[in-house]
Amino acid sequence: MTERRRYWLLKSEPEAFSIHDLARAPKQTTAWDGVRNYQARNFLRAMQIGDQVLFYHSNADPPSVVGVAEVVKAAYPDATQFDRGDAHYDPSSHPDQPRWDMVDVRFVRQFTVPVPLDLLRKQVGLKRMELLRKGSRLSVQPVRQEEWKEIIRLARRRTSRRGSERIPQQ
Repeated sequence: MTERRRYWLLKSEPEAFSIHDLARAPKQTTAWDGVRNYQARNFLRAMQIGDQVLFYHSNADPPSVVGVAEVVKAAYPDATQFDRGDAHYDPSSHPDQPRWDMVDVRFVRQFTVPVPLDLLRKQVGLKRMELLRKGSRLSVQPVRQEEWKEIIRLARRRTSRRGSERIPQQ
């Protein structure tokens, strides 16, 4: 029995790591490390190879969904938790019982026209989306399949208004 594909949203401040950085990374792939929230970590642990990811630029003007990535390696221990020189070092985590995990994601595409937070808030079909919940600050969060489809539709519509290439639906 095969599990169905799941969908996620990963937030990153573009000054720290942007969709452009992911596109320029070796093999257009990176480890998504440094997550230090237990609920977000549990979401990382639930990710499987092939799951699709909305890449969201937070603390941007405007904050927006800017593209798509794909999980290419399921959760494994985040090495930064053991590195005393890393900003994400956790002295209470031990190699024999790692506390924090990461996944590897690969660039799929960048939206020609980002889908801004204000536009997402106006969509009736997205009212239950975690990203739009008051006080939601998780950097890793699940996305329902219908939310995924709505955001891809918005990105495609914004692109077609610009007369650019069509964004395929997955």
